[in-house]
Amino acid sequence: MDLELEGRVYIVTGATRGLGRAAAEQLVADGAKVVVTGRDGDKAAATAKELGEGAIGVGADNSDPATPGRLLHTAREHFGRVDGVLISVGGPPAGPAADMTDEQWEQAFSSVFLGAVRLARAAAGELGEGGVIGFVLSSSVYEPVPGLTISNGLRPGLAGFAKSLADELGPQGIRVVGLLPARIDTDRVRELDALTGDAGAARAKLSAGIPLRRYGRPEEFGKTAAFLLSPAASYLTGVLLPVDGGALRGI
Repeated sequence: MDLELEGRVYIVTGATRGLGRAAAEQLVADGAKVVVTGRDGDKAAATAKELGEGAIGVGADNSDPATPGRLLHTAREHFGRVDGVLISVGGPPAGPAADMTDEQWEQAFSSVFLGAVRLARAAAGELGEGGVIGFVLSSSVYEPVPGLTISNGLRPGLAGFAKSLADELGPQGIRVVGLLPARIDTDRVRELDALTGDAGAARAKLSAGIPLRRYGRPEEFGKTAAFLLSPAASYLTGVLLPVDGGALRGI
């Protein structure tokens, strides 16, 4: 199926690794142009170089209020337009509620929540009909993930914001979508498995609770993200799509 991505331009944050990287790779593979970001400018530039001529890398911190304007300007300056954004932010520190400090909560709120809200608001002011704003959220929107208290607290709120934004922007022809990944085989998930003390056992136990009996591959997430961001999904908005092998089948 032709996703009609040829020549379209997207900003993908947190794209130097993991889910953001997977989404950027698929967008470029399908003919889109991509501004990839990461806190480390050198890594962002290296990622863009690996993706090819269809990408440019920008060092950017989602918690910086100046970031949205700079990213939108970069997209227009280098590619002449912007058709959508995919907001992906690295996971906040793991740990139980009792161990999380106010500073950790504040830092995570600034990056994971407020930074995403700022970029979405800025994009909403720039996008025209057919534009799209995507959020990489988490299965914790519906079901808390053990040991990820801060993420469990912030992601559902961001999902609520995404749904409200979908209502507000729908009349302008701008779509808002969210992806809810669970056990996708990224560095972050492997790190979380390792925190249990026996990564292999943790993976086997968690896989047993997934109908497909395995972790997802990053490229599977990337293909799903590319579809939701593409014109092929033009009648989908306000959607929070689990990408989890069926783990949230009861939702």
